[in-house]
Amino acid sequence: MLYIIRFFPEMTIKSRPVRQKHVKALRGNLRIMLERLEPTISVTGDWDILEVETASDDKNLLEQVEEILLHTPGISLVMPVTKLPLPEFDDIAAPVLAEYRQSLSGRSFAVRCKRRGKQGYTSSDVERQVGAVLMRESDARSVDLRNPEVTVRLEIRDKDLYVIQRQLKGLGGFPLGTQEGVLSLISGGFDSAVSSYQVMRRGLQTHFLFFNLGGREHELAVKEVALYLWMKFGSSHRVKFVSVPFENVVNNILERVDNGHMGVILKRMMIRAADRIADEMGVRALVTGESIAQVSSQTLPNLAVIDSISNCLIIRPLVVSDKQDIIDTARAIGTETFSANVPEYCGVISVKPTTHARKHRVEEEEAKIDFSILEAALADKEVQRIDRVVEVIEHRDVEPDSYQEIPQGAVVIDVRHPDEMDRSPLSIDGVEVMPLPFYQLASGFSKLPSEKQYLLYCDRGMMSRLHASHLKDAGHNNVAVYRPE
Repeated sequence: MLYIIRFFPEMTIKSRPVRQKHVKALRGNLRIMLERLEPTISVTGDWDILEVETASDDKNLLEQVEEILLHTPGISLVMPVTKLPLPEFDDIAAPVLAEYRQSLSGRSFAVRCKRRGKQGYTSSDVERQVGAVLMRESDARSVDLRNPEVTVRLEIRDKDLYVIQRQLKGLGGFPLGTQEGVLSLISGGFDSAVSSYQVMRRGLQTHFLFFNLGGREHELAVKEVALYLWMKFGSSHRVKFVSVPFENVVNNILERVDNGHMGVILKRMMIRAADRIADEMGVRALVTGESIAQVSSQTLPNLAVIDSISNCLIIRPLVVSDKQDIIDTARAIGTETFSANVPEYCGVISVKPTTHARKHRVEEEEAKIDFSILEAALADKEVQRIDRVVEVIEHRDVEPDSYQEIPQGAVVIDVRHPDEMDRSPLSIDGVEVMPLPFYQLASGFSKLPSEKQYLLYCDRGMMSRLHASHLKDAGHNNVAVYRPE
């Protein structure tokens, strides 16, 4: 199967050196991710398009290839094509007819041709010629140039003809690695997940920073979100997941700070810590999920006081977004279902929160805080590569067993996201397969019969290992991982 990749339009208006840099980065990113699926997949091309080709017609492999292409930043369109040497003008319609005959039956159509090179005829000439043949030789109802039911697409590039089978919308944005790195403050909820996605889509290499207010369960839930985002949109680059224990900092604020200033001061303490960690990592920008006036700490005066503590640029991709728009985006990218299940830990809720914080008053309240507690939290931070978050959070010696062959009587639990299940259902002859998405495992697993053995499955083995480790650490010794490869 051959795919043509078209670039995000903003890439094509860059200067020649910048465009070449972006295309090179995108080509390299795709090679890294696609080679994990199948080492023989090739990625070629440079200026106008990339071509991705696999010798295999295996349906499951092609679905995984398309999944990667459609969720890689920098790609505008993904087009499965049939490529062949350019025929004589009168013969161009034959391969197009072979590709589209069935889909044209009883429907209106229009032909769209793009052309590059010197062929002695125009794109309009090709459209008229091919359209006439299709109308005559197929069961198409009519030609409709304004609102066709089927758009027949082909491209002529020098001495090659590309008959386009489908046109799929890509993610857009810039290739990862073409912009600087950022540190995204992630809580696992709708806002921080979507803001992280937005900067990843824009080509920013995005590390994750989590302030733990709810213990081990909270950390596991947030690691799920970060791992999901990385696997879906950013796995071409290694990034870090940083976890800072912040419960004692919150308790110190609750005990010492005026009630109305608690929310603003908590945010300032987080930004202080993030600033330090970013400096250690060589990162010069922070990302947060705040939106103007969504909560009391997110008024313009309060955000200005919060920002004043940072030496880093603070990026807020959602700053003027409506909550429903944020949720809609979360649904579109696949984070809604498990962000909704991440527990909220509002450790600092003011009864009468200030919406117009003044810097001198905030500093007066901050003077009451024991900053050694913040230093202790930073000293206890945990830094992991994102692809290593499958390690057990507290007990590194708890590693689940992994099976390539399924033991007699074992049940396979498919922990993938429902979108992945729908796209590629798991069916194993003679084996019970139970769909139970990872974000429901914590509550659902304990309800299952304890006398059975369960093997957790996901495409790449990361989410299954993470949850198998967690369940085993919680005392469930009847859980392992199913890795068929």
